[in-house]
Amino acid sequence: MASYRFVLDAPGAQRVCVAGDFNGWDPESRRMKRMRSGEDLFVARVDLSPGTHEFKFVIDGEWACCPSSPRVINGLGEENSVVEVCE
Repeated sequence: MASYRFVLDAPGAQRVCVAGDFNGWDPESRRMKRMRSGEDLFVARVDLSPGTHEFKFVIDGEWACCPSSPRVINGLGEENSVVEVCE
């Protein structure tokens, strides 16, 4: 397992979570924290096994891809963000 740091700039957001194949796509299981009070930068550390993982951010209840990550088409014909974790 490797500790992976998810970071998202989400101006105006109140609640940001990260969901993916690593947590059963549960939109509430991994809440992200603000880097500093009053800032729009959110962060979360997640232990990931080596390999490719698909994920999305949940920003105030709305699902969104990471603007800086590669994307793939999922089984629903929508995009997911992708992260590659090395050993």
